[in-house]
Amino acid sequence: MENALIKEGFPPEQIQKLCEVHVSVFDATLKKYRSPKHMPGHPVNTYMEENKYAKKLVKSISPLFKKIVKTKEKGVELLSRQLHELKQIELHFQRKENQLFPKLEKEEFSGPSKVMWGKHDEIRNRLKIIEKALQDGDFKQVKDTGKELISAIRNMIFMEEKILFPTSLRKLKETDWIEIRKEEPEIGYAWTKPGNLWDINIARTKQQETIKTETVPSNITSDTVHIDEGNLTFKQINLMLKHLPVDVTFVDENDKVRYYSQGKERIFPRSPAIIGRDVQNCHPPKSVHIVNKIVESFRKKEKDVAEFWLTMNDRFIHIRYFAVYDDAGEYKGVIEVSQDVTDIRALDGERRLLDW
Repeated sequence: MENALIKEGFPPEQIQKLCEVHVSVFDATLKKYRSPKHMPGHPVNTYMEENKYAKKLVKSISPLFKKIVKTKEKGVELLSRQLHELKQIELHFQRKENQLFPKLEKEEFSGPSKVMWGKHDEIRNRLKIIEKALQDGDFKQVKDTGKELISAIRNMIFMEEKILFPTSLRKLKETDWIEIRKEEPEIGYAWTKPGNLWDINIARTKQQETIKTETVPSNITSDTVHIDEGNLTFKQINLMLKHLPVDVTFVDENDKVRYYSQGKERIFPRSPAIIGRDVQNCHPPKSVHIVNKIVESFRKKEKDVAEFWLTMNDRFIHIRYFAVYDDAGEYKGVIEVSQDVTDIRALDGERRLLDW
């Protein structure tokens, strides 16, 4: 129903606000459905195992929010530790956003990435509010927002197990799940690791061969590529991009993600599932209008650079978008470059080559 509304142009933000209402309308019916079960190793099984741990964690944290106003400082340390553990749910969300949602979008089921991603952000925001309130000693805020957080996570688990996962199992092919499973370690797991009963080794090999055949350009007959200034092999180009101290992502003129670099230390999570994905679906719903604004300004040549910076995990991150044009001046896409510049900002004085 929500997917149909989105296709008709209904704003995802409005659907997001009514998401819990929609679920509550069908609550009695949905509760009759059994949660999906798959053998250990299948992505759905891993999601479900993470949900089991999340339920236990939420159950233990919930009373702490109620007591925090009375006990004040006494409960802060315990609650802080529990919240730190709860924040691993971020890995659960990131795998959905970067691996499961792209597969569903290819099946023209974009509701989860446009609505559920927004619900993820609501949970993330509440966690930030609680952390700050704890630091500031605003225990009423901690209690009030904590109650909202517990409810939001429980609702999310219900929506996953009664709607998202069953629907995904109906819509996605076995090969889709194989690809998702193969890509999972790219992001990681929350509280648990997948089992090994779901044997994907043979299917994985076949899938890799298919992907390799599809991704190598048919017009390339030599391993050497002539570029404007020099000649490099495919291997050299790949190694060069992998060793750059930045995250690089390329989006083509049709707003499709075509490449991201595989550096040693990633700043933002990426997964092979985003290749071919609309760039708009790679961002939280609340920021999509800004993404569209940047792309349109590049396409119209009103601007050719956009830059942003933020602090993340005590590191200063610089993000830049560069417009790409061919020799004829035609718009050909966007390069996104993200870099941790914390240490660069701290540089002072001089250090010359001979000082090394």
